[in-house]
Amino acid sequence: MQPPAFEAKQVISPIPQTIFLHRHPPLTLAAMKHWPPLSPRALARRIPAFHPVPVTPRYDGWTPERQAAFIGSLAQTRSVIAAARAVGMGRESAYRLRRRAGAAGFAAAWDAALGRPHTPVDLASTKSTGIDPAIRAASGLMVVVMHRGRFVATRRKPDDSALLQHLAQLDRAACAGDPGGQKSQVSKP
Repeated sequence: MQPPAFEAKQVISPIPQTIFLHRHPPLTLAAMKHWPPLSPRALARRIPAFHPVPVTPRYDGWTPERQAAFIGSLAQTRSVIAAARAVGMGRESAYRLRRRAGAAGFAAAWDAALGRPHTPVDLASTKSTGIDPAIRAASGLMVVVMHRGRFVATRRKPDDSALLQHLAQLDRAACAGDPGGQKSQVSKP
């Protein structure tokens, strides 16, 4: 026997004999908020490659792979909360990462994933990225691979221009007579 769709409840009110009907719908996916379907232009949206934000390495922190997966999930779901949950991180943590020094490329990829206008970041410039060439060369560029609006994979692409900048800095330091060439050193990101 199926329960009735409507249930009568007696509610005490100033007017005697008032009956209100309350419907209790079952919880389904139809009751949840849905985004409109993606337009063909949104499906063809490209997410720019970005340098991962340099953070202290932790197994439960924002690794470069986790940052790229967050951007891919953000492009697919268009929800910061859902993307952060997909990579096992929190929403506030994602916003803090976006505000960190050296996060210009990450913020531009975030805006591109949401379809917002963003100023392009010159990935070959230390001034625009805020990251030293040695760190940029060691960490490389993170590329988010999308297919028909779905997040598929992430790739790490070597950053040759950062490597050449780092070598040029070392050459200038060696020619200037700097005994150690300490201006730029390879360090772990």
